[in-house]
Amino acid sequence: MDFEVIQGDIADQSADALVNAAGTSLRMGSGVAGALRRTGGEELNRAAMAKGPVDLGAVAVTDAFALDADYVIHAAAMPHYGDGKATAESVRDATRNALAAADERGCESLVIPALGCGVAGFDLREGARLIAEEIRAFDPESLRDVRFVAYSDEEVETVREAVGADG
Repeated sequence: MDFEVIQGDIADQSADALVNAAGTSLRMGSGVAGALRRTGGEELNRAAMAKGPVDLGAVAVTDAFALDADYVIHAAAMPHYGDGKATAESVRDATRNALAAADERGCESLVIPALGCGVAGFDLREGARLIAEEIRAFDPESLRDVRFVAYSDEEVETVREAVGADG
């Protein structure tokens, strides 16, 4: 399916579902998770942690609380054990499972960040390429509007180059 690359703070986005770049414990610490927690409220962190831990690459879905969305899909691309580093497989699995979770819930719009490419240390260019491949390969029932969000000018430029401009 097609998607759009956008610049911004994921916590400021409006969509049926926002994807959290989670670790397997589902504790919302820094980076994307921290931004979502700060805007969504501490209830969001408690709801996420109540569903964890999850397997690497798996997802858990919570209410979005104070965010402008119906759901937050916590996609565990990063292990909260071992070296804590995301892998190509965990990035792919987390992306695929997040898309499926949104589609299964009848979501039409979803905003996804560069899973595994922040604190989890996966290369942004390679991660963006893998995420784009998974989005393009996904065959949705309800999902129509997928936005791949990056925060800074530099990150947006890297993602756009890696995915061949917009989806």
